[in-house]
Amino acid sequence: MMRTRPLKVALLGCGVVGSEVARIMTTHAADLAARIGAPVELAGVAVRRPDKVRAGIDPSLVTTDATALVKRGDIDVVVEVIGGIEPARTLITTAFEYGASVVSANKALLAQDGAALHAAAEDHDADLYYEAAVAGAIPLIRPLRESLAGDKVNRVLGIVNGTTNFILDKMDTTGAGYQEALDEATALGYAEADPTADVEGFDAAAKAAILAGIAFHTRVRLDDVYREGMSEVTSADFASAREMGCTIKLLAICERAADGASVTARVHPAMIPLTHPLSSVRGAYNAVFVESDASGQLMFYGPGAGGAPTASAVLGDLVAVCRNRLDGATGPGESAYAALPVSGMGEVVTRYHISLDVADKPGVLAQVATVFAEHGVSIDTVRQQGKDGEASLVVVTHRASDAALSGTVETLRKLDTVRGVASIMRVEGE
Repeated sequence: MMRTRPLKVALLGCGVVGSEVARIMTTHAADLAARIGAPVELAGVAVRRPDKVRAGIDPSLVTTDATALVKRGDIDVVVEVIGGIEPARTLITTAFEYGASVVSANKALLAQDGAALHAAAEDHDADLYYEAAVAGAIPLIRPLRESLAGDKVNRVLGIVNGTTNFILDKMDTTGAGYQEALDEATALGYAEADPTADVEGFDAAAKAAILAGIAFHTRVRLDDVYREGMSEVTSADFASAREMGCTIKLLAICERAADGASVTARVHPAMIPLTHPLSSVRGAYNAVFVESDASGQLMFYGPGAGGAPTASAVLGDLVAVCRNRLDGATGPGESAYAALPVSGMGEVVTRYHISLDVADKPGVLAQVATVFAEHGVSIDTVRQQGKDGEASLVVVTHRASDAALSGTVETLRKLDTVRGVASIMRVEGE
């Protein structure tokens, strides 16, 4: 039997995502009520610019006083889509104090203060759901938190930023340079006026922290994630990748150490074989590859950003939270029981592609090979091309630690025959 008294929802933010949330709540009201078991009522919308026309939203619901809205006491669920750290953090904790559960899309806040927010939700018997914080419409948080709760996840490897994937895909398929591809992404609305958060990996790093925490039942903060941007990737790097049967993606990689005693989380550009499913992810799409003991390899794919796709994830959480409210229960909270240490980048083991500018004379290759051997880094392949006294030497290693590779490169730079290190790129997905 359906309850007649509606569940009241406060919406914090009414931009691209928030306006879609409000639209879907209105146009799909009957379906949402049937799925939840009670009507859902939009009780208030907090915005910064109240005079802006918002189609389909009753102007009487609009307020600039977000604090008063979450303190009303009759709000069942607060949907936070304003982003940033403050005032979002204070508004969410206040919502818990006044009896509401929270649905958020705020990756930056969750990556920085997820543990404290989970603790506040638990203290007040409330839910904190955030499917929309990672990979837009792609169901990922809930499968990791619930569907794979009985499995052991060993690795999460993914493309979690649509802007960077669009840029790298354009560079790969059209031969465009980085700036040209970025300009096109900006013109199409994929990149912000200031693209730093995307192209320097900050956005992906926040998502990696969230994914690693859930996958490994360990608290992983944004500061724990190694981050390297993609603005230095060149057309020459793509040419080298093609020669290896690879392409280049900005990847978020979260993995257990081989002995299971620690975890790492990192974001950086990497070469990935064309045989790997992530290599075929085009445009602004996202995809995440999950590897676990029992289920093996799983791939989640779809639109990773945009108003409607992100709103879809928000509404999915809203339905789940509202059902919990009706049942007088809460869903899964933070699971950090494993408390594994988070290792630094130096402990990461992977393959490397190193391009060196060297003198074109006898003995150079032997010198370089000796340096690799001295640092315990095994060479897989070497390619050398020379002309007019200068040469390019491309070395692909077997798996080695980042610390060992860093030591190798530092020693190489000291050789008189090495003019410079043109590029270093990790090779993943094998």
